Amino acid sequence: MKPRTVPATALVRRRTAILRLATLTLAFLLLGGCVETRFASTPGTAIDACDARWKGLWLDVDPASRQDEAAPGFFVDKDCRFLLLEDPERGGPLKPVHIPLNFVHDRGTDYVVVADDQLRGVASIKPVGHGLAKAFFVARYRIDGARLEIDLVDTARVARLIGDGRLSGSVDRDGNEVHALVRGDPQRVLEILRSEPIFAEGKPLVLARDPRDLPIYERERLGAKRSR
Repeated sequence: MKPRTVPATALVRRRTAILRLATLTLAFLLLGGCVETRFASTPGTAIDACDARWKGLWLDVDPASRQDEAAPGFFVDKDCRFLLLEDPERGGPLKPVHIPLNFVHDRGTDYVVVADDQLRGVASIKPVGHGLAKAFFVARYRIDGARLEIDLVDTARVARLIGDGRLSGSVDRDGNEVHALVRGDPQRVLEILRSEPIFAEGKPLVLARDPRDLPIYERERLGAKRSR
């Protein structure tokens, strides 16, 4: 039997969906994509491994992404493990991919943080270099009942702030790729999040909590696929 080849368009859809969700990711997600920002340190040192409000099944409310379903959403289990839900075979069983997340709560604002070495193997992650073994992606989020909004970092804006000298860091450009690294210790990174307009405004990634448990959702999803 010849190995199944995946059409290039399907690979593009899969990568796009993963990059939308990997932060989500922060993922997350535009995280690790061709235009991205990383931080040399975590924001502050008060890091939580869990935000219980994330527990449950979350699905992307974007109709285009839901129709694609290469990565329809994510699930956070009772142990607070974040599982990105991949659909590598388009209609086959879901493939949960564990991505360790951390959370920072500062002055009423919530952030989700993921180390870039935790995304390798999930998305194409370029080594950060500059003498750092790893760096961190950060996104801002809000939870209102069954609605989760995630603000990603505006890399173009960060690149300008670095160029203007307002932020310490570097910007690597290669064709259409832009990789920004913001330097600073944990306290400095936290100050940047508090004071600098680095997040994309008015363009959040929005997910809705689904009341179903993951096995029920997957069973109903597969049944709906077969009935088409």
